Amino acid sequence: DTRASVLEQSIRKLGVERLSKDDVQKMPWEVLEAKIGSWIHHMRISVKLLFAGERKICDQILDGVHSLRDQCFAEVTANSVSMLLSFGEAIAKSKRSPEKLFVLLDMYEIMRELQSEIQFLFGSKACMEMRESAFSLTKRLAQTAQETFGDFEEAVEKDATKTTVFDGTVHPLTSYVINYVKFLFDYRSTLKLLFEEFDTTHPPESQLAAVTTRIVLALQNNLDGKSKQYKDPALTQLFLMNNIHYIVRSVRRSEAKDVLGDDWVQIQRRIVQQHANQYKRVSWAKILQCLTVQSAPGSGGGDSGSISRGIVKDRFKTFNAQFEEIHQRQSQWT
Repeated sequence: DTRASVLEQSIRKLGVERLSKDDVQKMPWEVLEAKIGSWIHHMRISVKLLFAGERKICDQILDGVHSLRDQCFAEVTANSVSMLLSFGEAIAKSKRSPEKLFVLLDMYEIMRELQSEIQFLFGSKACMEMRESAFSLTKRLAQTAQETFGDFEEAVEKDATKTTVFDGTVHPLTSYVINYVKFLFDYRSTLKLLFEEFDTTHPPESQLAAVTTRIVLALQNNLDGKSKQYKDPALTQLFLMNNIHYIVRSVRRSEAKDVLGDDWVQIQRRIVQQHANQYKRVSWAKILQCLTVQSAPGSGGGDSGSISRGIVKDRFKTFNAQFEEIHQRQSQWT
């Protein structure tokens, strides 16, 4: 009991506290994020130093009495392990949100990192419950992270923010989603481990490619809907061209390109070019008709020259007026 109490005090001095799902739900995100960072640090210290130290003490004092040694270690560490894991469980069970994905991956990462040491320290029958609780938390964190992927994909596709980009430039949703995807690739090795938790039939790299493709497709579907807010069809095409070009350029400069592949990049570049061509056609087709001068039907002889000059003059006047109108309007675009 004394050793257990001392160990618990050591854990509490680190700042570890027992929290429920409701406690976690009530916390401001900044506070919760800081606590998660601390918990990851505390998990590493607890397993590598505190629990390892208690294991060593039990081994030295009860050397040769294996069953008693294991039982003693289990009783000393039980409450401390429970307190540590309770916070992880509370996070894994709390309401999912896109910003939580990366801290979930951080938590999953530390649990995988410590897995072999947990197996070594808590490998006996007496410690089975603690060992299984730790491995269960690892699995739950992976599951919650994977479900968050689906939530994020759905949230992107259904995003209904009324923010209108009046100049047709890159929409805030586009930059947010692409930055999210790029940040995701900082966890590439962790994601491979996570995908293998649930699916061993498909290579983790192909699963990462599938997730990334679905997120980008969800973004493109949403942008297509947002483009319909514009009354000017030329601005619709410019908006789509700018946003898809931003996606392609960002992917080409990130690790996502290795997963999505050159074929994906080439397909998207062709889509950008299609929107560029549509923009030019919609913007200039009507005005360029003004420069197509034809003689009036049935005119002939000496009058045809003067009639043609009149038509040319009128058409240039129309061209200049329409050009000025387009210039005034589109000079505000990006």
